[in-house]
Amino acid sequence: MTAPARDAGLQPQRTRLAWRRTTLAGTVTAVLAVRASVRAASPLTGAVLVLLCCVCWLAFLGLAHLRISTLTRHGSAMTPSSALRSTAPDPAP
Repeated sequence: MTAPARDAGLQPQRTRLAWRRTTLAGTVTAVLAVRASVRAASPLTGAVLVLLCCVCWLAFLGLAHLRISTLTRHGSAMTPSSALRSTAPDPAP
């Protein structure tokens, strides 16, 4: 006997939208950080800080894209067994 297919409902869609909101917030933060770097620092320091901000933003954007594409492929980023493990109480010491 096989187990029925898991109905994830709207959880993947909500998670995808949350990643998009987080990406938008990260973009705004990166733009403000670049703006502050350009205004407050010497030209060389400002250029290094702008480059660092851009690299961090691109890394975060890549991570968000990976998570969103995983949700699209699998329908859910969390398997039922990992969900049970994450909600299980800690063993008593």
